[in-house]
Amino acid sequence: MSSPVPARAARRAAAWLVAVPPLVLSVPDPARSASESVTLEELAVTGAANGRNQSPATSGTPGFGVAAPPGSAPLVIEHPRGEVATAVGREGTIANRPATSIGTVLLDSPGVTLRQGNGGRDVVISIRGNNARATGVTRNMVVLEDGFSVTQPDGASRFDLVDPRAYSRIDVFRGPQSALFGNYATGGALAFRTRTGREIDGYEIGVDAGSFGYLSHYYSVGGASGPFELSLFASDVRANGYQDHSSYDTQTVNLLASYTPTPDNRFTLKVIHNQVTANIPARASLDQFRINPYQRGCAAAATAAPGCTTFNLLVNGAFGTRVPVTATEGDFRRNDLRTIIGGRWEHDIDAQTTWRVQVGFDERNYNQPFYNTSGRGSLPSYNVQTDLTRRGELFGLPAVGYAALAYNVVDITASVFNRAPYGGARLGALSGLQDALQSNLGGRARLELELAPQWTAVAGLSAEETGIVGRNRTFDTNAAGTTSTLARADRSFFNVAPELALIYRPDPDWALRGRVATGYSTPSFSSMFVTPAGLPGNNGDLKTQENLGFDLGADVIPFEGLKLSVTGFYEFFRNELVTQSPGAGLLNYTFNAPASEHRGIEVGANWMFAPGWQGVLAYTFDDQVYTDYVEQISAGSLTARFDRAGNRIPGVPTHQVLARVGYDVPAGPLAGLGGFAEVVAQDGYYVDNANFLKVPGFAILNLNVHYSALLPNGYAKRIDLYGEVRNVLDTAYVSSANPLANTLNTATGAQNGRAVLANTTGSIFAGPPRTFVAGMKLSF
Repeated sequence: MSSPVPARAARRAAAWLVAVPPLVLSVPDPARSASESVTLEELAVTGAANGRNQSPATSGTPGFGVAAPPGSAPLVIEHPRGEVATAVGREGTIANRPATSIGTVLLDSPGVTLRQGNGGRDVVISIRGNNARATGVTRNMVVLEDGFSVTQPDGASRFDLVDPRAYSRIDVFRGPQSALFGNYATGGALAFRTRTGREIDGYEIGVDAGSFGYLSHYYSVGGASGPFELSLFASDVRANGYQDHSSYDTQTVNLLASYTPTPDNRFTLKVIHNQVTANIPARASLDQFRINPYQRGCAAAATAAPGCTTFNLLVNGAFGTRVPVTATEGDFRRNDLRTIIGGRWEHDIDAQTTWRVQVGFDERNYNQPFYNTSGRGSLPSYNVQTDLTRRGELFGLPAVGYAALAYNVVDITASVFNRAPYGGARLGALSGLQDALQSNLGGRARLELELAPQWTAVAGLSAEETGIVGRNRTFDTNAAGTTSTLARADRSFFNVAPELALIYRPDPDWALRGRVATGYSTPSFSSMFVTPAGLPGNNGDLKTQENLGFDLGADVIPFEGLKLSVTGFYEFFRNELVTQSPGAGLLNYTFNAPASEHRGIEVGANWMFAPGWQGVLAYTFDDQVYTDYVEQISAGSLTARFDRAGNRIPGVPTHQVLARVGYDVPAGPLAGLGGFAEVVAQDGYYVDNANFLKVPGFAILNLNVHYSALLPNGYAKRIDLYGEVRNVLDTAYVSSANPLANTLNTATGAQNGRAVLANTTGSIFAGPPRTFVAGMKLSF
């Protein structure tokens, strides 16, 4: 097998790095630096950010997006000048409510859409509708934790390993972000920040319990001693699930440790380990959802209740006769394992210049025998990054310069088997075998320049070479034996992403910001070998997805107690990567839509309108349409082409909102007691390119009560109690809908209409019904 990145790619990236202007910045005037700041943060965020030249050690506030040792220089993502970013803090989202999945937390940020994933607490996250069509792996964004990448080099991110209890804040970067984060950041980025040892300062034990057998035990310990600091989080979570065949069991360990031997040398260790065993329920059709939303009474196909979904599995697992089975009879499940280990050395070359070297190892193993096929794979990946940050002056103006070089690679070995019915998760014949290397090599540079006390300009650029080298073997078994077909891939993609931003902040209470930025996402190797029929095969002509985005926004404090942020965006996509299902039990396939447009408005507000009272609003209007896409559909000997220009892109709700009103007793004997009411609403969206079928929208009500008190006498320092009723009105709603492929009527050659799509299984998961969860935490 040849190198995943050809020599020409390495030479091109090296030449680009040499061409980047050197970070020659003069030392700033200390008096001027102390009095002026170019920090811009969205006013609607929860939590604070540091000043321009402050470190976490001197400011007493953790850095934006990164947990780091005391004295660490801020990383570029800690102060995202000109970026559209929201920080979701612990209060109201993690600390005083049973946060069963990361989905209960991230809705506090405008622009974020959530879908129920495949089993357990797995969720699929999208930003500004990018990835909203996906129902398994999250793509089109970069995910970091404490500055370490948890997005693998093929662009895949999964959130099974994310337990919200471990985090103090989650930062959401919205819009094209490849100039800052590189490949796959067309939608944006997420930066998770774990609690440091100093934040925990002791240890905590907690337990949550609730409906449908939900039980979570978690433990945190943290502290600092001399040059050492450590925080460790561990949890065990299990539940029976609210659908038939949806129980799960998952364990997570999350470690952050640092060592600061000298003021100018800091070392950080990051370890994440997660294992999940989850039964996978059946995805229903819209018609089945309306009859039996939670797929109950579906233990056996022969005695199944109305509305149960069945899958036709080959009796011998290879060819011939098929038999219908339910999710329980097929024993559909996931057994996945993920381990991430990363290390970072940070060295201050001088008072204004910091050099970092960061390495990481990420091993993802999956075993997923669900629906008509069973996928097994091992994906070890490696990440290396070095960067240089300098704070000083350029042409006499305060400036921050940043340059980075990064390389990552994933070694993919994956197999696909047919499923065989009955007797557990039995495998049938081998149908596909993949082995490949996918890698990214590139550099990024960024300059933040204070043009005047009220004006700040930002310029960024990334250039990256992506290489995919590998092969896919497809096996066809029949009564005569087994034949195989070999398809090879040797693709190289070179992408460049510039970014410009301008911020005007004449007053601390308001700011205007404008931004134009670009993003790119290259195809993954796995998407190149699933055909439109949903079977292993050749789909190797996919192109890079690119977008150009314009943002215009304002952050204001119109009066004391109200923080308001409004952002308008307009993004132009080229060769958008679209994934959809060809039918029940088949593999999702990916194609390029030549051109599309995404435009909308994001509103975030935080209003403390009376003592103890607080209101939170996160609203998104997102209008997405194809502007150039002709879809070809075949059925037997019939082939037809349909112009989708002007049609709405499947999976994206136009309106969604989170609105919360709460009260916490500010003083007196009941101080620490509080509660809130929360509404989460979303309108309906189409699930097919022809816009024939639209799933209904929903609005659900959640109620919370919580209490926190210091314990002056005794071994424990503090007690936290909380309880929550979710979906109070017991609304049956669609939590996830897999986009469906349009089909042809074999008799007439016309497109099959809404009735056929509404009866197509393999699409819908219902959201949870009325659910009770309560818990407590003791801090020592």
